[in-house]
Amino acid sequence: MNAKRAAKPGRAGWFLIGGGVLYLIGFLFLPLAAVFVEAFAKGAGHFWETLLHSETKDAILLTLLSVAVAVPLNLVFGVMAAWALTRFEFRGKQVLITLIDLPFSVSPIVAGLVLILVYGQNGLFGGWLESHGLKIIFAKPGVILATIFVTLPFVVRELIPLMQSQGRDDEEAALTLGANGWQIFRLVTLPNIKWGLIYGVILCNARAMGEFGAASVVSGFIRAETVTLPLQIDILFNEYNAAGAFACACLLALGALATLLLKSVVERRSEADRNLSSAGLQTISVERNS
Repeated sequence: MNAKRAAKPGRAGWFLIGGGVLYLIGFLFLPLAAVFVEAFAKGAGHFWETLLHSETKDAILLTLLSVAVAVPLNLVFGVMAAWALTRFEFRGKQVLITLIDLPFSVSPIVAGLVLILVYGQNGLFGGWLESHGLKIIFAKPGVILATIFVTLPFVVRELIPLMQSQGRDDEEAALTLGANGWQIFRLVTLPNIKWGLIYGVILCNARAMGEFGAASVVSGFIRAETVTLPLQIDILFNEYNAAGAFACACLLALGALATLLLKSVVERRSEADRNLSSAGLQTISVERNS
């Protein structure tokens, strides 16, 4: 009886639901719809002309390159860091956790300035880099480095609470069965964290595609060289080409919608797939006996 009553919203419930829906319409759906409307304000021809322009294509390619480098690196780092922080006790553990959270607390603009102080011409390593013919700031490596910095915490921060809640029982059971470290990771740990890992990668990918602040500082806005898609949007808008800016924004909006769809699928699948560790232990037992 209580469950049925709780499932039916009363007057206060409908007020909260209506308020939430109106808030989403006013601050999410209408602005998102306006992006697509403004993108086609000058017709479909102008829309495709903007997207097929050489500078826009170069911006898209640099964005994809940054994502292709940042996401795999942060995936590997995230798994390694989460494993170390949840399975071992060592001095400086809390300091490492704090450093991992740093990109969340530091403004992207500040992050870009810090990168200039470290890798710029007059920075900490600037002289050494210049003497070896390496250019980081105001070049593609700087944009990629900025993307890596701002997306660093997403995978590891998704895995740490998941691995802490799962504990070590399954891995210790695999160890008693004679499994080595690689077998434990492949057959027990990885199946347990698979959906959390995918979820973290999705968030990391979404953040990398939309990075603007740190990239704007280290890029120098060099057209067809260091401009990503968010920076291209800013350039077009400042040149009073609003339709072109919104056309490029459509690509990011579509990417965000695809990310949300994939995120919902992963959440649904993760709820339906909770017992893979037992299958992993059985596999280890079979391999051990054979």
